[in-house]
This record gives sequence, C-alpha cells and structure tokens, in this order.
Amino acid sequence: MLQDNFGRKFEYLRLSITDVCNFSCDYCLPDGYDCSGARDFLSLSEIKTLVTAFAKLGMKKIRITGGEPGLRKDLVDVIRICNNTQGIEQIALTTNGFNLENNIEQWVEAGLTHLNVSADSLDPRLFQAITGHQNLESILRGVDKAISLGLSNVKLNAVLLKTFNLDQIDQYLSWIKNKSVTVRFIELMETGDNKDYFATNHISGEYIKQDLLTKGWTQVIKGKLAGPAQEFCHPDYQGRFGLIMPYSTDFCKTCNRLRIASNGKLHLCLFAEQGIDLRPYLTEDGIEQTCDALLAAMTNKEVGHELAKNFTGATTHLAMLGG
Repeated sequence: MLQDNFGRKFEYLRLSITDVCNFSCDYCLPDGYDCSGARDFLSLSEIKTLVTAFAKLGMKKIRITGGEPGLRKDLVDVIRICNNTQGIEQIALTTNGFNLENNIEQWVEAGLTHLNVSADSLDPRLFQAITGHQNLESILRGVDKAISLGLSNVKLNAVLLKTFNLDQIDQYLSWIKNKSVTVRFIELMETGDNKDYFATNHISGEYIKQDLLTKGWTQVIKGKLAGPAQEFCHPDYQGRFGLIMPYSTDFCKTCNRLRIASNGKLHLCLFAEQGIDLRPYLTEDGIEQTCDALLAAMTNKEVGHELAKNFTGATTHLAMLGG
C-alpha cells in the first residue's frame, strides 16, 4: 500500500487526462486556455499501465479530471480502463458539464460511479459572468439525468467567491430541498496567476459551517474513500451541503489523495513545487517499474501545504491538475 512518512495511506487518485478547458472561469482561466504550448497527454496505453500499477499498490478510487475531461474523445475508454482494473472500486468524474446531458448515459454504461459537476451559480446571468458560457440549463438537466440513471453520488461544486455567489447559498439550499444532490462550496485557493483575484474574493467557509450547525444541520461521518469535504445533512432536506476549506487547521492531516497530471507527472500535493515524471515507466511492460517509482516517491511527501503562507508551488492555475 502507498503510505507516507506520516502514516497516511493513499487509496484515492486524481487522474488528469487533459489540461485543456473550454470555459474561461474568472478564478482559473479568465483569458481562456493558452493553446500555444505542446499538448502531449497520456495515451490510453499509458493510462492503463498507470492505473494498473496504482491498483496493485492499493488504490481503490480514481477520479478523472482535467482541465475538462469531457473534451477528450476517448473519455469513455478511460472510464472503461478504470472499470476493468481489478481493485478499483469507485470511478468518479469531475466536469464542467458542457456535454454532460448528451454523454452521461455512455459514461455510466462504461462504469462511472460518482459525478461532480461545477456550477458556480444557479443564476444563468451570473453563471455566464463567472464562466463565460451560457449553458447552465443544459448542465442542470444533465445533473437530473445522472440522478435518473441511478447515480447515487452526484455533487454540484461551486467555488466560494465573495463578490459573486456568497449571497446565493440560500438559493443552493432551496435547490437541494427535494433533490438527491450534494452541493459543495470550495474555498477559493490562491495560485500563481490569481493573486489579486484571490485577495478580492477569498472568504473562509467556517462561518457558513457555523450557520449550518445553528440551523439544525449535522455533520456527516466521512467514508473511507471520501475526499476533504465536510458534509452536512438535515432532516428537512433530501440533499446535502458540503464545504471544502483548505485553509482550515489540520486540513492535510487526513490526506488520502495523490495526483497525476495529464503529462504523466506525479504530484504529491496540489501545491507541490514540482511533479515527478513517471512517463518513462509507462510502457506496456512497465507496471513493476511504475510501482517502484511510486513507492520511492512517497518518502518525499510533505506533511501539508503552506497556502496560509501564500506558497502556491508549481500550480499556476487549477486547470493544470483539476483542483
């Protein structure tokens, strides 16, 4: 099993298959994706070797991320590779939902078990202002379609932005009143290129947590393969509400996640100074070498990030590693 020097075990992999995104969210890619660089993303063969190696070392959950993973025409094949790998129990996808309505059926058929969709506002005009796109209605129809297909782990993610959606929390709560969806607000994180935006829009989610508790919401005990969110339930609501607060004390204490960038580099933390190149090992017969490289890399994992000190490492924007 993959374990670091602090006794933390890692059974959850965030696998980025592209850093391309077709949205231009204010907090991530306000000017859109820069197409000037080379795009040499992991092939299906390399992904198969990588996932097989991680599974041999005890990995049980794969979250497919981007950029926007729905832009890869072979996304169904990626899901199927994960689904056909012995030991993988959960296959999740994080998407902006631009083609969710048309593709969710084939993703589920290929083996998708969990779905996270980004929607930073439920107001179409504000959604467009944040993302640069107008297809909120289609995204929400896709969410409903995912639920109708039997996915029991559907989440709607929103980045908490002081000057945009802070006053819309009640709207999200009304939305989950009779809908089996978990809405999660994620604290805005500072990256290499959003420092001014961060200073204007960052706000802690702690006061939202305290407000939920005073209104009868109860914190839910996390599952073994769950991510960092604190989730809350209420007897009067069918859905749940969650908060991801990376600036909170001891946020990294229960870390169970590793990240692979779309170029094959292992990132031991979203805000690590550099990635560790695994691509030389990702050949058809390179499973054992990949395992050895992963085990060796774990000795270098730090106890936690230093976001509170404004240290953002090599992460210039969140599309690099899917957050």
